[in-house]
Amino acid sequence: MMMDSIALSLFVSRMEAACDEMGVVLKRTAFSPNIKDRLDFSCALFDARGDLCAQAAHIPVHLGSMAFAMRDIVDRFQWRAGDILILNDPYLGGTHLPDVTVLAPVFFEDELQAFVVNRAHHANIGSDSPGSMPISGSLDEEGLIIKPQFLYRAGELNSELAAELHRLESGREEESGQAAGHVGGDIAAQISALHSGQQRLLKLIEQHGTAFFQQALEALNQYGEQLAQAALQDIPVGSYNFTDVMDDDGRGNEDLQISLTLHISDKRILADFSGTAPQTAGNINCPLSVTAAAVFYVFRCLMPAHTPACAGIFRCIELKAEAGSLVNARYPAAVVAGNVETSSRIVDVVLGALQKALPGVIPAASQGSMNNVAMGYHSESGSWDYYETLAGGTGAGPHYDGLDAVHSHMTNTLNTPVESLEMHYPVRITSYAVRADSGGQGRNRGGNGLSRAYEFLQPTRVSILSERRRQSPWGLEGGSAGQAGENLLDGKPLPGKCSVSVAAGQQLVIHTPGGGAWG
Repeated sequence: MMMDSIALSLFVSRMEAACDEMGVVLKRTAFSPNIKDRLDFSCALFDARGDLCAQAAHIPVHLGSMAFAMRDIVDRFQWRAGDILILNDPYLGGTHLPDVTVLAPVFFEDELQAFVVNRAHHANIGSDSPGSMPISGSLDEEGLIIKPQFLYRAGELNSELAAELHRLESGREEESGQAAGHVGGDIAAQISALHSGQQRLLKLIEQHGTAFFQQALEALNQYGEQLAQAALQDIPVGSYNFTDVMDDDGRGNEDLQISLTLHISDKRILADFSGTAPQTAGNINCPLSVTAAAVFYVFRCLMPAHTPACAGIFRCIELKAEAGSLVNARYPAAVVAGNVETSSRIVDVVLGALQKALPGVIPAASQGSMNNVAMGYHSESGSWDYYETLAGGTGAGPHYDGLDAVHSHMTNTLNTPVESLEMHYPVRITSYAVRADSGGQGRNRGGNGLSRAYEFLQPTRVSILSERRRQSPWGLEGGSAGQAGENLLDGKPLPGKCSVSVAAGQQLVIHTPGGGAWG
């Protein structure tokens, strides 16, 4: 279809605005600091086939994995008006168990037109480990597995599933006085966001008709595909390889290799992960959807800023990853850190390969970790759960220094404000600062990490899932590497991945990595 460029631009803007509004509704109605303050959520729109057609500027690992997996989810069901599907199974369209996805169809005049979708991270998803980010060895240890199923079917609540979700928080908040029982409220917030997206899409369809809506979606994907191919044609034809390693899996296995060869042809890109380590005993394994998200993200960064978020921009990218490998794990491999830590390393590997094809364009490695800190306390008298990720330094580029103390690449969340953390939980932040001189040194310096110190006001169980504690973020063109991160309990080093019980008065300090320098 030939469509007027102004009309197409307005259509894209209205679709993106619907996603933005879903995000605002979710933020404003959520209960947990993890969603309302850290903004650990994402919103998107998909067409009736399950192909991405719009997204807000939320979290790349959420959005890319949804773009990769949604068609399979959509094809699995016969949809009705009033349906709301829920899932978190990493092997059936999810990322890791704390990320709960809800989606709903949009019907107009009894015809399926599109889907509204959001995904949000829940600090309590039923793991025995507070914060539901355990040092796990299988998926079953990571919490409640929600296979794709209807929470509402044609408007009727699935009371059995609702009761199972309620059991995640039953008996927690009443006696302790701590803000723990957020699961039900946060899922209700996610559903409210879906309703907002449905209303905006229905208004758009009512104004222009279904024929226009479907033709505009087709034009959107054609335009996106053209922009993507034009941008990626700047990559010289050839094969480019790069290898990096994960520090460890938390189960005694170290230096786990991720290898990538990018095969670039005139109109196709094949990301071939042959040579990558097999899936491992620890929890850094990735479902293929997470690997796809990391690959998609990097190539999206090479496209013009006005490129619409749609399925068309990824049509020229293919993945090859052996089943049972670290980047295409088989059930029941543990994956809770694969979504946050291994995805970050996959980005480094893709950038490392691309810098051989595009020298003088690609930046040095950023911090390469989300520095996950989960904590809480479970007892009969009351429990609480908290989770956050910490920012670090970004890699420098050919014309700029790295940024200090920001979230980078696969995460786009915020640091939890000190006031919010201390108001909700028995934790005091005693120090919070940029980690001076932690970025790599060179013509353009790497960004600095940060340092954050937690003092515990009552006995607490703490889990840490972090990377770049042994292997530093690399520099480019002679620039030095950024400093590796460090975890300390009362001044004594902790492993990059560990779970510890702390007493009241003890202090945990996290120093996050700096970014690599350039030149």
